[in-house]
Amino acid sequence: MRKLVHRPRRLRRSPGLRNLVRETKLSAHDFILPFFVSEKLEHRRPIASMPGVFQLAPKEVSEEAQRAFDLGLQAVLLFGIPAAKDEGASSAYDENGVVQKAVRAIKAKCPELIVVTDVCLCEYMSHGHCGVTKMDGDHFHVLNDESVELLAKAALSHAVAGVDMVAPSDMMDGRIGAIRDALDSGGFDQTGIMSYAAKFASAFYGPFREAAESPPQFGDRRSYQMDCANADEALREVALDIEEGADIVLVKPALPYLDILWRVRERFAKPTGVYHVSGEYAMVKAAVEKGCVEERPAVLEIMTSLKRAGADLIITYWARELAEWTKE
Repeated sequence: MRKLVHRPRRLRRSPGLRNLVRETKLSAHDFILPFFVSEKLEHRRPIASMPGVFQLAPKEVSEEAQRAFDLGLQAVLLFGIPAAKDEGASSAYDENGVVQKAVRAIKAKCPELIVVTDVCLCEYMSHGHCGVTKMDGDHFHVLNDESVELLAKAALSHAVAGVDMVAPSDMMDGRIGAIRDALDSGGFDQTGIMSYAAKFASAFYGPFREAAESPPQFGDRRSYQMDCANADEALREVALDIEEGADIVLVKPALPYLDILWRVRERFAKPTGVYHVSGEYAMVKAAVEKGCVEERPAVLEIMTSLKRAGADLIITYWARELAEWTKE
């Protein structure tokens, strides 16, 4: 056999050697934990399609946030479920809305925890779409500029409540610039924007719609969420959001869009995150239940792949477990 000069296996011989040369490392600081807070509940309720995930009652959210912080997590992401919905999404920008109250409760209990709020209208609209709709016979249209006006109001109300960062997830054109203007004009120039800059119309959102109680009552969201076939368009969307003032950009979902994540991080060198979504979570949980995979190594492999592909931060329903696993 020819004498080998290079033997890559030399550095794989033991756990210690593998740890020394590992290129991608996970820590609790990489993860953001989503919370679903429901005004309709007195006690937490399990989400059937997402084992281990719950809707929380408002009185529970601050304790849950403190527990997350004690585990080493740095941030949580809040989704609100109001007691009542209407066609103007009025609960979304109510100063005493479910998210606004949750922000104040968390900040009073755990001021060092970073609180991020989802800014969208779907949970608050009676029809479940992410914007104001207009019917034209049997067809409907989501009105962009009218929706952006409400999104800016919602973001400003979150800032007044004390949020650290708002996360617009609607995919309306121009909403980042409008929200930045509203925050700055309101005296909240230090409130950040984490933009869902490349959010695709995906088959993997189903369990989330159960959790957030936000399925559209008619039609779908393909006229505003992105076509899964388009990569160059995703880069244009990200560029626009950065130009309008986004501090962090997100790609959503995660695993089917690793190529987008990589291209965004390489092209813009901007703090970049990814949302490992409900359907991706539910699939792994189902595989675990069937005995097809072991949960912990599968999840660690997935999260490592996301960070390796360019994610500075990862929104995941496994954030608590990952905070524990990455300590070991």
